[in-house]
Amino acid sequence: VVLARMVRRRTGVRLHDLGPLRAARRTELLGLGLTDRRSGYPLQMVVRAADADWRIEEREVPYRPRTGASKVTGTWRGTWHAVRDMRAVLAQGAAR
Repeated sequence: VVLARMVRRRTGVRLHDLGPLRAARRTELLGLGLTDRRSGYPLQMVVRAADADWRIEEREVPYRPRTGASKVTGTWRGTWHAVRDMRAVLAQGAAR
């Protein structure tokens, strides 16, 4: 919820989750200049796409509960890295 508000404040895009599926044309995606290779990558993609005036759409999908522990938020270390990476992405100025 907090991350969703921060994303909305930074980009104007209303999202509930940073789900794992995104669809984009390869050339345009490479043009976003994504650099984060850890937990900030999905967020950086959304932020830079919003800065580039891409149409961003969220869809409801059915899902099942996770069977194991999250590798990101299942440990203090994973949580720390995710929070740090995402804060860095949100602190970046508008892309080129």
